[in-house]
Amino acid sequence: MAPKDGICPSTTHVTRGALPASKKVYIGEHKVAMREIALTNDDKITVYDTSGPYTDDSIELDIMRGLPTRRREWILARGDVEEVQGRHIQPLDNGYKNQAALERRKVKHEKFPASPEKPLRAKAGQNVTQMHYAKQGLITPEMEYIAVRENQAREEVHNNKGGEGFGAVLPDFITPEFVRKEVAEGRAIIPANINHPESEPMIIGRNFLVKINANIGNSAVTSSIGEEVDKMVWATRWGADTIMDLSTGKDIHDTREWILRNSPVPLGTVPIYQALEKVGGIAEDLTFDIFADTLIEQAEQGVD
Repeated sequence: MAPKDGICPSTTHVTRGALPASKKVYIGEHKVAMREIALTNDDKITVYDTSGPYTDDSIELDIMRGLPTRRREWILARGDVEEVQGRHIQPLDNGYKNQAALERRKVKHEKFPASPEKPLRAKAGQNVTQMHYAKQGLITPEMEYIAVRENQAREEVHNNKGGEGFGAVLPDFITPEFVRKEVAEGRAIIPANINHPESEPMIIGRNFLVKINANIGNSAVTSSIGEEVDKMVWATRWGADTIMDLSTGKDIHDTREWILRNSPVPLGTVPIYQALEKVGGIAEDLTFDIFADTLIEQAEQGVD
């Protein structure tokens, strides 16, 4: 779509609709999203699903507003976070030396209109990582959610006696306590930034289901924000458990904001990519202060 008046349009069109022979179902107290597949013999199986609300036609979605912030209630209920002013978003965050350069750009990507006013951070003396909670013996709603997800088709795994386990020790049934213990002992991680409450809890570890990451990045050819978001939607629709945004060039911060606010899975980056953009790609000009500021920028934005 050609830009109009120098503004790159944000289209609300992203891939929607149920997957083949499937419907979205929600399990348990935390309404864990799963995919129910109808087989040709009239049986049904329920499997792990990473596609978020995009495959549930009963949910009204608008990428201009972002996904529901389902984890925010859990985060605030723990009482260990506070809103802060956060760092000021600068033209340099989007690859422009100053405000004048930002205003001179030929194609202007629309800013996400519903960004949180203030980021969250841990209160003084507090630690808000899932590993910290696990080591304190606390079972969080995130851990309970994960346990339900990981139990998909558990009876089939139990009956499979072949293959090499490579040291993995999977119980017959995944419990929230098992999730907590694996995280506390360092064999698993739960990537869950408190500033990305749109994400559905998931776990990565040797004693859990294998996870798949998808790498995406902004296009070298001008594209709409809707197309950038749809890359993430398309990846998660077909099973990506996490997304790595490897964007370079201009408008990195603004593009990442659209993706984060609409992503049901954890999102990662390579922070040094953006840090290098801030110094024009000249590695010798990169300082620790610039790199550290970039880490803070991404953490406050919600990068997991």
